[in-house]
Amino acid sequence: MPLFARTTTPTLERLRRAPADLAEVLAARTPAAVTLWLGSTPTDEVDAQVAALDRRELTQLADVLTPESASRLMDRLEPHTAGMLLDAVPAPTAAGLLGLLPEDEASRVVRTLDADVAARVLASLPNAQSALLRGLLAWPEESAASWMRPAYLHVDQDARVADALAAARRDPDCADEGVYVDRRPVHAHAFSDEAALLGWIPLRALVVADPDAPVTGVMVARDELRGWSVSALADQEHVLRAADDSPDGVVPVLEDGVLLGVITRDGVQSIREEEGDEDAALQGGTSPLGRPYLQASPWRLWRARAPWLAVLFLAEMYTGTVLRAFEDELSHVVALAFFIPLLIGTGGNVGTQITTTLIRAMGSEGLRARDLVRVVWKESRTGVLLGLSMAAMGAARAWTLGVGGPVILTVALSLAAIVLWASLIAAVLPLILRRIGIDPAVVSSPMIATIVDGTGLMIYFTIARAVAL
Repeated sequence: MPLFARTTTPTLERLRRAPADLAEVLAARTPAAVTLWLGSTPTDEVDAQVAALDRRELTQLADVLTPESASRLMDRLEPHTAGMLLDAVPAPTAAGLLGLLPEDEASRVVRTLDADVAARVLASLPNAQSALLRGLLAWPEESAASWMRPAYLHVDQDARVADALAAARRDPDCADEGVYVDRRPVHAHAFSDEAALLGWIPLRALVVADPDAPVTGVMVARDELRGWSVSALADQEHVLRAADDSPDGVVPVLEDGVLLGVITRDGVQSIREEEGDEDAALQGGTSPLGRPYLQASPWRLWRARAPWLAVLFLAEMYTGTVLRAFEDELSHVVALAFFIPLLIGTGGNVGTQITTTLIRAMGSEGLRARDLVRVVWKESRTGVLLGLSMAAMGAARAWTLGVGGPVILTVALSLAAIVLWASLIAAVLPLILRRIGIDPAVVSSPMIATIVDGTGLMIYFTIARAVAL
């Protein structure tokens, strides 16, 4: 009789009727409850509920896991959440849970642990697995090699398609990455730093090829493969560009003709999400948290935000200097002060729109410094159109406030000039920063607004001095 039928506790009776949250599952204290919860809960919700547990509850969860449910759970947890679970249980248990993950995913989890916890967990793993993970952890955290899976399918250059298919059947988890052809004896799941890579066979080519055909006749040659491969120390942003060129979204990691490992599609997606989170944080004027928001302490949030706020505060100080320099103009025509928030706010909004568009185009379309002239020409024409539109709206707003004609003209001309100026600044800065090796996401919305604030005020009062005074 199935385990659920033998279990008659009220909690499990409720679980059979509808999905439950993890707190109710833990109250049942049975492996069957965990299995049912995993089967009825979306992946992101699984991670969120586990992340909300305290250490005692995490230990209770580990106590009722079976090998099958533990594998399903670990596969659905984000690295930081998995790290929380490993940190809450004894080292041998943590090692068993960590061993359920592929090497590349396991290394990301270990990086979230404190050094002493990581050392105990690695010491509890089998020697071969521990050595493999230590090798991955030795690479810099944002390097391509830190994301690679050292285990991959490969066959010797003298093999036939049937041999490659057999290798894929023996290890279907690696089959999606294809089969690599090299100069070593046929061995389906091993790593050797003496093997010279000759080519790669995507899984779809294996399926349609003649089983008796030599692998060298159907493989993608090494020279072509280099078009979407990366070196071990390449930055993870280069991995994303290589993945865009890869026919299967898989990125080989090569050094001197030797295949060190493969960055899987899941790995590429994780890099893409991490880079997106980092860019979003920088564009918002803060540092990346390095972990999920709900797992970040107030102290970590302060450290991420305070330095940027201090920099922006210092940068904003020059706007006060500009206002003081033009205090005579303000004293003569007080109505000029009414439009300061409108003018500098519009300039900041224009700059934010452009930098957001360009930074995304750099990541998805390969936009580079060589495109600077085209970008400036396009954004300057767009800036003229936007400037004229904002000038008309600004003039209408000034007229409704009942100010004189000179002030209306000043507001209209200033809006047009500030919008065009913000367009040029926002079009040039991201590309120049990328050219000199600085992440263009640093050109965040607050930074663009800060630059436009002071310069926009100078434009406004210069025009006011010529028109309204």
